[in-house]
Amino acid sequence: MRKDKRKTLGRLGESIATDYLIKNGYTILENNFKVHRLGEIDIVAKQGESICFMEVKTRTGDSFGIPSEAVIKQKQEKIKRLAQVYIKKNSLFEHDIRFDVVEIIVTYPAACKNGGKHEYEVRSINLIENAFY
Repeated sequence: MRKDKRKTLGRLGESIATDYLIKNGYTILENNFKVHRLGEIDIVAKQGESICFMEVKTRTGDSFGIPSEAVIKQKQEKIKRLAQVYIKKNSLFEHDIRFDVVEIIVTYPAACKNGGKHEYEVRSINLIENAFY
């Protein structure tokens, strides 16, 4: 898949995940929290007293494996470092934290011609709480 299509798919997944989390009682604190030269956390949310740092993985099928398998050890370590920055920046030391992964599978119909916009169908959303420590 071309880089621009991957980026578009990623943004779509993050939007779907944000809506899903809000509908399930989460408060979104920030989308795409970036630290120069360190990276980005897709979603920072709050559930009860827990601050949740979420990586969203979106696929159009399962031919490349389970989406969460793409959150390899290096990515996990990067997210943990970013979380430390976020906690310090926002003085959230008293909160529990956790690292979650949101897996999203979408499908695009073969013939999608709706004014140039892609139509998609969410096949599945899987929230993995405490996906890594």
